[in-house]
Amino acid sequence: MFLSMNWIQDFVDLSGLDKLELIHKFSLSTAEVENEIFHKGSDISGIVVAEIKSVENHPDSKKLHLLKVDAGNGELTDVVCGAPNVRVGLKTAFAKVGAQVGEITIAPRPLAGFTSYGMCCSESEIGISDDHSGIMEITDDIPNGTDIKDAYQIDDIVFEVDNKSLTNRPDLWGHYGIAREFAALAGREIKPLELDDLNQYNSLSKVDMKIEDSLCQRYSCLQFENISRNVSPVNMRIRLFYCGMRAINYLADLTNYLMLEMGQPMHAFDSRKVEKIRIKRFDKPFVFQTLDGVERNIDENTLMICNGDTPVAIAGIMGGLDSEIVEDTTTLTLESATFNAVSIRKSTVRLAHRTDASMRYEKCLDPEMTVTAIARFVNLLKKYDNGVKVVSALTDEYAFRYDKIVLDFDKKFVDRYTGIYIDNDTIVKTLESLGFKVELNDDNFSVEVPSWRATKDVTIKADIIEEITRIYGYDNFDINTTRSPLYPVRASVVKTTENKVKDILVKKYNLHEVHSYIWAYNDELKAINIPVENNIKLANATNPNIETIRNSMIPTQLCQVKSNVSFAPDFGIFEIGRVVNGLDENNLCIENKKLAITLYSKTKNVKDVYFELRDILAVITDDLKHKALTFKKAEPKHSYEHPVNLNTILLNGKEIGTIGIAHPTVSKKIDKKASIVFAEIDVNEFSFTDAAAIMYDEPSKFPPMDYDISIEVPDGVFYDTLSECWKSVNSDILKNTKIVDTYDTDTVHSITIRFEFSSSERTLSSNEVQSVMDSVIANLADAGVKLRQ
Repeated sequence: MFLSMNWIQDFVDLSGLDKLELIHKFSLSTAEVENEIFHKGSDISGIVVAEIKSVENHPDSKKLHLLKVDAGNGELTDVVCGAPNVRVGLKTAFAKVGAQVGEITIAPRPLAGFTSYGMCCSESEIGISDDHSGIMEITDDIPNGTDIKDAYQIDDIVFEVDNKSLTNRPDLWGHYGIAREFAALAGREIKPLELDDLNQYNSLSKVDMKIEDSLCQRYSCLQFENISRNVSPVNMRIRLFYCGMRAINYLADLTNYLMLEMGQPMHAFDSRKVEKIRIKRFDKPFVFQTLDGVERNIDENTLMICNGDTPVAIAGIMGGLDSEIVEDTTTLTLESATFNAVSIRKSTVRLAHRTDASMRYEKCLDPEMTVTAIARFVNLLKKYDNGVKVVSALTDEYAFRYDKIVLDFDKKFVDRYTGIYIDNDTIVKTLESLGFKVELNDDNFSVEVPSWRATKDVTIKADIIEEITRIYGYDNFDINTTRSPLYPVRASVVKTTENKVKDILVKKYNLHEVHSYIWAYNDELKAINIPVENNIKLANATNPNIETIRNSMIPTQLCQVKSNVSFAPDFGIFEIGRVVNGLDENNLCIENKKLAITLYSKTKNVKDVYFELRDILAVITDDLKHKALTFKKAEPKHSYEHPVNLNTILLNGKEIGTIGIAHPTVSKKIDKKASIVFAEIDVNEFSFTDAAAIMYDEPSKFPPMDYDISIEVPDGVFYDTLSECWKSVNSDILKNTKIVDTYDTDTVHSITIRFEFSSSERTLSSNEVQSVMDSVIANLADAGVKLRQ
């Protein structure tokens, strides 16, 4: 939000003070000010009010005109100008020779055969609006030769406040609330707003208005007629432009001006189109066209302002096109209201349409401000349009009131919270400067919170401490070391496991840790042929690309792989993150923490990469749990999983995850020549699996004996089946087995298994070993596995 120091100084005298230092103090005490401060008007000089005395068409140009301009120096100046609105008698902004307009220094300049001794300027060129359709038209009675900066408030200091820092302060969404803060920081008095006395209209008839829905907290309105002015005063337009709004017409500008001044949005209806105001919701959805010409879908939860049963505005968001103020509008009905903040916020999300008004209503505006804002509006309306006539009494319905908040505390409470000594007079002065009412009896304070701070901001005694200390200045606190006991915190089992897994993956296997959001990104997944699976969705999502929460991390990592295919021919990524799998009995998301690993290679075949990933998982499990993983074939449940090469990972016989190869249609979209494999493990299941005790065997002093066999493994027979063939022999001299080689053709799948024998008591004989191996070979034969010849 942009703020004007000229506007602030309407309400507090800051003369003799360093404005930039005050802005810095405001940033430290109240709300964050963005780094850049704009010195408006500093880039122009030498521009005066001048009157066009004669206009001649250029003999060789249809667009240019030859002017004689009276710049107040006693002689006429020749000027060549191409603006379409030049005419005799028009007063405009004139840059004399030597004037500065932005980075341009005005000098005599030949133009189409004639010399121009100056330039007639548009409002855009002098930086007071974005209108460059013609030269500035000055209608005020200002002597020729008057410096434009003396005529209008062009010189100004404008600063921007971060809107996020104002979320809890609805009173700061207007210049008057900001001025109150500056007054407290500067130790100056805040001036009261100039208001019209609305009681003088009590004898007039009221507007036909009724609140029919509790979402409307207060609704105030007043009617006017004989409005003759269409164009806003120049200073008003300048302030609107400096604060980021464009001038539209006098009535629309005035409501915007009051919103920026007081933080209270207002809306002006053409009285010819709004006769019977009703505030309500509708039972059925319908389409409504707003002021911006967009047709919006209104549901049964959106509060509407209606003319009888005909909707004319979306409450707190935007008016309707059919009831807008137009150039021939001479009578208006002014609305000043407050609405339920949550309702407005939800409506803006559903409509995907947030406005300056709705941003303020979302912050819980003070209902006490509605009538004050109307009184201020009438004051300004009469000030600039003398013929205006009020034709109704103030119509005001107050449906919801916030509770009055009174907080009682003593001086010891302040001392204990602040840790420094602040005298009672300073406390009282600070709070009263911010609008609080304070009663002091001895060292006991009773503080009544002003209505504009009581909607959600100041509710407990600690909030009062914040008010005192921020104005006192945090930089004025003595620096003291806090004395408090610090106790070591034992890391959780899951966190400890996560850190150990990360260390192994990074230090031993050079994998890259990545981080991602929990969304299933529709566009990114579509690009690699992965449809978004039905899962928990975000209600009223403004971006359909991120409306679904993911149920697996693998699609996310496949998208990340696609984004990094040019990084290296071989790489691996991993992440420990969260997924959601449905709702529990309390309708809360069932969150699971997963470890996802994806390997990508353009130099290795998919089989080698697959076993590389299997070995990574095996090493992690062996290092942390001292146990071996087992695998069994799994049926694919997701579109990105290979229909054949997918296995369930088991630890202690319990499923903890899956390992597989990317589906060919997905892999081709990522890289046709690459091998891509993935694994996903449940972190909690893995972490809470008890580690096996480490058993130490004394090395045998007798020589070991190895026995290799090569077998042909038929389709459908897995390693678990094979291992049972030698485990069932139950021999105490068979110490270990491992695969040492594989051989594959189109028709044969062969593996070579090494059996390691040893004894701690004697040297083994070949007959002992052969006896065990005969039993193993017989068991293999029973399982349909034969020795390769």
